[in-house]
Amino acid sequence: MAQNDKNTGAKRLGRYARVSTKMGGLAARMAGEKFFGIKVDRDDHARILKEALGNLRGPLMKVAQLLATIPDALPPEYAAELQELQSHAPPMGWPFVKRRMQAELGPDWQNKFSDFPREAAAAASLGQVHKATTLSGEIVACKLQYPDMESAVEADLKQLRLMFSLYESYDKAIQTKHVVNEIATRLREELDYTREARNQQAYAEMLSNENHVHVPRVIPELGGKRLLTTEWLEGAPILDFKKAPLQMRNQIALNLFRAWYVPLYQYGVVHGDPHLGNYKVRQNGDINLLDFGCIRVFPPQFIKGILDLYHALMKNDRALAVHAFEAWGFKNLSNELIDTLTIWARFLYQSVMDDRVRIIGKSEGTVYGRDTAMQVHAALRKHGGITVPREFVFMDRAALGLGSVFIHLQAEVNWHRLFEELTADFDVAALEKRQKALIKKFDLAV
Repeated sequence: MAQNDKNTGAKRLGRYARVSTKMGGLAARMAGEKFFGIKVDRDDHARILKEALGNLRGPLMKVAQLLATIPDALPPEYAAELQELQSHAPPMGWPFVKRRMQAELGPDWQNKFSDFPREAAAAASLGQVHKATTLSGEIVACKLQYPDMESAVEADLKQLRLMFSLYESYDKAIQTKHVVNEIATRLREELDYTREARNQQAYAEMLSNENHVHVPRVIPELGGKRLLTTEWLEGAPILDFKKAPLQMRNQIALNLFRAWYVPLYQYGVVHGDPHLGNYKVRQNGDINLLDFGCIRVFPPQFIKGILDLYHALMKNDRALAVHAFEAWGFKNLSNELIDTLTIWARFLYQSVMDDRVRIIGKSEGTVYGRDTAMQVHAALRKHGGITVPREFVFMDRAALGLGSVFIHLQAEVNWHRLFEELTADFDVAALEKRQKALIKKFDLAV
């Protein structure tokens, strides 16, 4: 390992040690509250934890952002603070860039570009992006993974397990063992940029008939396990359109809806990272969908369960709702737990059940669905708690993340008719056939 990489690793270990100290102090305080009645100022300690995590470049920050949108994964005080984390870590310098590019493309890597800026165009939690120009004159995005991310992921997952164990020692409403395993699997997959390239190519195929959704073309000859090169697509941040005319906001919302749900209901695949930075908007309202490191392929019966639950809620069919929950992976459901899950399901489905033009929620500075989540959480505690199935984690995250974007846009759309039109011809056998072909062609992780 190069000396600079060793220094980077040593600095990272120091940062992890400081985070561990924060977590240990938090554990002691929560134990004091539980066993000795010592009052914990959760707001204050959530703020401290956010400050500790925010200084890290790496997946723990990504996990913290993710946890903020999963209902009850953390107490609401922590969700509110962690929600504010952004990927503002400073980019790595030119010596790192040269080492990474040489490792992936060989010692003559610079001869493969007519221009490769020293400064990164963007920095994120796992890597940084350079806006380069190929020998043919094409503008491309080169995403370089930061050094030693494998070790960072494993260290972060240990912290994540500690975070969950702290919560479960304090509150038994949500058993999170499957949540941790699901997040661990998806994070490890994100480290392989050759896998991400295949995911991206699969998305380009799934959305090939969507004229208003664009997936950057992958350039395999300029990529590797820790380098992903794609065409550069121009677009503006979605929040730039919050004050756009209603017609434009509605068009953006429609394009986002199809970008997420055409792959889900036709192929059983969802983009697992609905972060505001993962889509850009063109001036005509078209969407550029970005960052395919985290996708989730669901069993066809799980997708059928999503639609079964929709029809169950529309018809107040309790037996069909139970069947759907079981298809999602929930087990040992008592009548009280079924009623509690139905509260959350009605929240998730409320916009597509309402046959009228409407907005989705209001932007009030809180986590989307937080109030309903707190109601559900109280009921789960009362009735003995529940184990969250793996498949539910990223499905729930996608629904909440996309809903949060729609809240920002304040689009006025008949979501019910959009949903009905998209799922009218749903056939689980046809989905299974398309999914198998897609998995085989692009070697997707299941």
